[in-house]
This record gives sequence, C-alpha cells and structure tokens, in this order.
Amino acid sequence: MTDLPKASNPLPSQVDVVVIGAGAAGIAAARRLMRPDLSILILEARERIGGRAWTLRAEGEGLDMGCGWLHSADDNVLAGRVEAEGLTLDQTPPPWRTQAFDHEMTRADQAEFGEAFAAFDQRVTEAAARGEDRPASDFFDPDSRWNARMDAISGALNGARFAEVSSLDYDAYGDTGVNWRVREGYGRLIARLGEAVSSVTVTDCAVRRIDRSEPLLRLETNRGELTAQVVILTVPNSLIASETVRIDPPVPFLLEATAGVPLGLASKVHMTMRGAGDFQPDTQLWTRTDTAETGGYHLRPFGRPMIEAYFGADLAWGLEAQGPAALFDFALSELVAALGSDMRRRLEAVAVSGWGVDPWSRGAYSHALPGHAADRAKLRTSVEDRIFLAGEATAPVYYGTAHGAWMEGRRAADAALTALGLDPRRSDGDSEA
Repeated sequence: MTDLPKASNPLPSQVDVVVIGAGAAGIAAARRLMRPDLSILILEARERIGGRAWTLRAEGEGLDMGCGWLHSADDNVLAGRVEAEGLTLDQTPPPWRTQAFDHEMTRADQAEFGEAFAAFDQRVTEAAARGEDRPASDFFDPDSRWNARMDAISGALNGARFAEVSSLDYDAYGDTGVNWRVREGYGRLIARLGEAVSSVTVTDCAVRRIDRSEPLLRLETNRGELTAQVVILTVPNSLIASETVRIDPPVPFLLEATAGVPLGLASKVHMTMRGAGDFQPDTQLWTRTDTAETGGYHLRPFGRPMIEAYFGADLAWGLEAQGPAALFDFALSELVAALGSDMRRRLEAVAVSGWGVDPWSRGAYSHALPGHAADRAKLRTSVEDRIFLAGEATAPVYYGTAHGAWMEGRRAADAALTALGLDPRRSDGDSEA
C-alpha cells in the first residue's frame, strides 16, 4: 500500500475541503473530490485507514474484524470493484438459514422458526405501511417460543434487541438476499480503494472541534489547526452525539438525530480449530434457543479450519467491558456445552474485535430507536451548506453496511461540490458508481 503522510509532517493551514474519517464513506468522498481545481485533505484519528472495515492478517489468512459480507451483492456498488482490485470474489451462499448438526433444533423446529420469523417480518412490514414507528418487539407473537432466538438474531442484524429497534427503520432496510465475500478480506478491499487518495490522507490526526463561527470553518486537531470552506464529517454517530468531535456553536437538531440513531454492537472472535475435518465448511451453529444471550458460530468460513463467533447487543457490550479474554471464554463455554468437552483443547483464539471499547467507533453499526426512524433523513441535512454528514448511519436503505457508507460518501461529496459552485458531473475524481 502507498505510504500515508507521516504524522511528523505539518498540516496545511487551509484547504478547500476537509474529510474527517478515512472509512468507506470518507474514502468514497475523497475519491469523488479529487480534481485539479480543489484542495482536499482526509484526517483520520486512527493510525490506519478503513474505519470499521478492517482486515487483520493472522494464521496466513485475512480475518475481517468488522464488516465481512457484501450484502445485497447483486446491487452492491463495491461488488464490482473486488476483482478489479486484484482480490477474490467468493459467492459461496451464506450459512444463516442452516443449523449445523441440527443441534438444539430438529429440521421441523428450523422450519417452524423460519415461519415464525417470516410472520414477524410481515407484521412489521404491515405496520410500517401504516407509518407506525414502534419497538419492533411489539410485533412478536407473545405466545411464540422463538422470541428469544429472534432477539439473539437481532443482535447480529441490528447490534441491539428488537425492543430498541424502530419498526419503521427496520422495515426500510434493503436486502436482496444475495450475500458474497472477499476472500482476502472486505477491509482489504476498502484499504485498496483508499490507495487512490493516500496522497491527501493524514492518519493519527484526531479532529476535536469544528468552529463554525467564522466565514471559514476552523478545525482543531491533535496536530494543530487548519481552516476549510467545507467539511465532510464521516465519523460514527457515537462520536458526534458524545461531542468527541464537537461542532461549535452546537447544532441541536444534529445532536438529537445522532442520539436517535445510536450505534449498536456486534463483536467477533476468530478461532482456529484442530481436527476441522468433522465440521462441514460454511455452516452455522446457534447453540441455545431459550435466551437472547447467546452467540452465532460460523463454522469453517471459506473452508478454513476456523470458527468465527459472533455476539451482539447487550451480550456483546457486557463481554467487551470485561476484556478480549471474556469473549473467547464465553464462546468456548457455549461450544463445549454444545459439542463436547474436547472442544476446549481444539480451539484457540487468534483475533478478537472490540468496537464498543474502541474510542474511535464506540459501537459497530447504527439502528434507529423506536420513534426515531426519521432521524436518518435529518442526518443528511447539511449545516449551513458547509458541513455535510456521511456514513452508514445516514444511508436510507443500506444502513449498517460498507457499501451504504460508500454511497453516502459520494452523495456528500457531490453536495460539497455544489456548495462550492462546482459541477459534480464534471468531476475528474472517481466517476464510477
């Protein structure tokens, strides 16, 4: 990868556009803005680019610590870029509708659960058509034995239980049902795409404050100050709501909207497994049906001798607060209880995520709280036509995804160009979809 500007280099005193955050949205925005008549700079607080798209190299494999699936792949603007960037597009179907070993659930149980979830989805859809914005859990069948399992899956889908999820927002999510992967890692794809703007990217540079009291926006960072005509803010909502990145004077509608669309949490544990041959590749295991406090286990992803454990919502927040060892210990306890005591000697943790305790994310991906579905649209409202927000949380349909963030980065870039009196259609930057 092309070297990024060194932290010791001074910041310029003024540029036309500053993009805050070098995740998918920030990279997409910067690629769109690259043109000879415009000076831009990307400021990234971390020492790496990619944001919540991060591939860690371990055991000779690329392990996605954040996003790992090209959701709605047949309508995903990033899917067509995978092979163009020299990476491998894997179209193996996801394992989500299967249950390895028929554990805890007979085939009849699995069919019954599928019908129960489909009926729940249909009730939510009908309520959304009536404009109802309520806790999605209101549409559980109170007599169903599958509500706890559905809440566990909500932890994976939304990073929160259905009681904390707006029914209207949940229904708005776009899902074509086609899901593919990048063999080398989704995070690696985003990093490759970021190489095109490496010359204007500065890492280890945290923006603390955006002063909008003057004709030029003044940005205060841990490496000094600079001014800009326009700012594209692509950090997670959690950092805006907590004013880790502070806008002065404050913007009440923006603070309220970011609070209404908080980040939930999903955590991962990647484990190697000895004697993997007795596990079928790319299968899924949920070990319990009686509680939402349980994890999902992707067995042998890509056929590797590994298990990828996935925890969401309250369970993930609690385990992350205890430290990385707690996540592995919980996964081990569930797998031992489900598959036998020999799993204890067969499994070894190689990578554990920590998006909830990461100071630059404080969560994994967004969900709208009940009554707050309209807040996503508010997040797309500019501040004085010179501060524009973009990211997965501002995406109206593909929220919670890297490609949703990418599309929003491009939208914000076009809005910034228009605000500067430039024609987005004549951009010399990234003209691809």
